[in-house]
Amino acid sequence: MDGRGETNSPKDASTIEADDAGDQRLGETVRLLRQRAGLSIQDVANKTGLSTGMISQLERARAMPSVRTLRLLSIALDVPISYFFESSDPVDGQRYIVRKNNRRLLRLTASGVVKEALTPEGKGQLELYELTLNPGASSGTDFLQHTGEKAGYILSGSLRLWLDNQAHLLEAGDSFRFPSIVPHMFDNPTQQVARAIWVTTLRENQGETSSQKQA
Repeated sequence: MDGRGETNSPKDASTIEADDAGDQRLGETVRLLRQRAGLSIQDVANKTGLSTGMISQLERARAMPSVRTLRLLSIALDVPISYFFESSDPVDGQRYIVRKNNRRLLRLTASGVVKEALTPEGKGQLELYELTLNPGASSGTDFLQHTGEKAGYILSGSLRLWLDNQAHLLEAGDSFRFPSIVPHMFDNPTQQVARAIWVTTLRENQGETSSQKQA
């Protein structure tokens, strides 16, 4: 299941079990990366601006992160955000290729966002994703800022892109690019599932801040 076409209908037992397993795996990944970096929860809180309580809850699968929160964690832990994705079976001889049926997934159930990694595992200069946003899905409640660039293309549905507190409603066929230092966030304000290609360039300077504005 890749999250496409999901609605707000009640989840069955197998879907709930899969979501719980995904939450547990994500929490364990955050904890292991933190420990590998030799950082305490307080250290990560200082680097991200997140509370120690939030980080502790994430590691224990008691809370689900937003896209913004995962981006802050990826910077603090010095890993691509794709490190938080579900693992996939390796394909021999395909170091530079990602097959459609072998994409790694990241299900942010609380945010209503599913991210599929379109780039192979490992560090690189950019990250490429296919995003699926269920009705009401969003990147989080705070604007995000960091160095680098972002770009994207709307495949279907509508995506509302907030840039420096100004909303831009993008439809299928629309595209964008902007410096990531511009305060930004996104959401799906419609009742239809939206899908988009999303590109993020990585950067040497890993500093990141939130403008603490609300959408």
